[in-house]
Parts: sequence; structure tokens; C-alpha cells
Amino acid sequence: MSLFKKVLVAEDIDSIFLSVIKAVSDFGITQVDHVKYCDDALLKIKKSIAEKEPYDLFISDLSFEPDYREVKIKTGEEAIAQIRGLLPQLKIIVYSVEDKSFKIKSLFDNCKINAYVHKGRNSIDQLKKAISVIEENDQIYLSPNLQYIVKDKTTLEIDDYDIKIIQELSIGVTQDELEVRFKELGITPNSKSTIEKRLGKLKDHFRANNTVHLIAIAKDLGIA
Repeated sequence: MSLFKKVLVAEDIDSIFLSVIKAVSDFGITQVDHVKYCDDALLKIKKSIAEKEPYDLFISDLSFEPDYREVKIKTGEEAIAQIRGLLPQLKIIVYSVEDKSFKIKSLFDNCKINAYVHKGRNSIDQLKKAISVIEENDQIYLSPNLQYIVKDKTTLEIDDYDIKIIQELSIGVTQDELEVRFKELGITPNSKSTIEKRLGKLKDHFRANNTVHLIAIAKDLGIA
């Protein structure tokens, strides 16, 4: 029997949810709640805390198809960040097709997720393995095809300031406009010379030929 008694699954595709609930049920877990919207996931977490019956495990996708309903939390990543703040002890498994190294690293580093299972061939078996690993050994789990990410040093030297530069450039802010933009946002340092030096460092780091090339590389990594 599993130590997990109460599980919440955030998944908006019925067929995938059914396969997830089957995997969870194989552990003898009887209470599995399901939501299709991140807003609902947060509400259920808050309700469980208020009732002093918090969830033991949260399994969530990262991408949710927009529809007629207006939502405040649009991605699983946003939901996980908020939920982690409410329940530090909650075990969290991400179950997603996303394979961008920076995003996955960020989820482990910043949201303290316990496992990342990549949707694809044999992913249900991997999901079961993830549940076993985080339950029995209290260790993290990462799908075998993504193991290279923990060894990838590409993004280790990139900090939040660098990421902000790339993100602003990716939405159309020009290099010349960055100084004013950073001052508006209250980001320091914001001098033109500092920004130019950082941008030069980023191009060297990623071996980018120019700013457009840098943004393309950053998007591939999930930074922008």
C-alpha cells in the first residue's frame, strides 16, 4: 500500500487523465481528485489545507489548452509555484511533453518539484517509477531520456538578470531601449554599458552570432 493517501491531478485531456488515474490506482490510492484548470487546482489545495486534510501528491501537466473559460493561472508552472508556497511538504510530479532543459531545471531549482516525467513512449511506467522513487527513497526522478539535462552546464552561469535581458529582447524590446525599460521596471544595474557587457557575455556563452541568433537559442532552451 502506498504512503500517499490523497492525490490531485491537473490534466485537461481526458484520455491522459484516465491513464494517470489507472497508474495511481495501482498503488492502492483510492482518493484521486481531478481538475482541468490550474485555478481549480489551487482552490482544491487551499480547501484541503483549510480542512486540515492536505494532499500528499500533486501530478500536473504544464500546458493547458485555453477555452471559453477565463482563468487567472494559465500554466502548470504558475500553479506549481503558488502551490509549493502553500504546501512545502507536498510531493509534486510534473507530467508533460515539455523537454526544454532550462524550464525543467527551473522547476527543480525554483519550485522544488520531486519528479519530472516526459510524456511519450513508456511514460506511464515512468510515472509509476517516479511515484515509487519519491515515496520510498525521497529522491528526485527524471525521465531517462532527459537525464542529460542534469549534466548540461549550458545554463548554469545564467542568472535572473541575464534571463530578463533575453526575455525583454524576445518580446521586441530593442537593445537601445533596454536601459529605459530596466529603469521603468526598477531593475539594477540598468546602465547601457552594463547591459551591453551582459549581452556580449550571453552571445559568447551561447556562441550566438547576433541578438536574433541568441533569442533563437534561448527559446530552444526554454529561457525566452
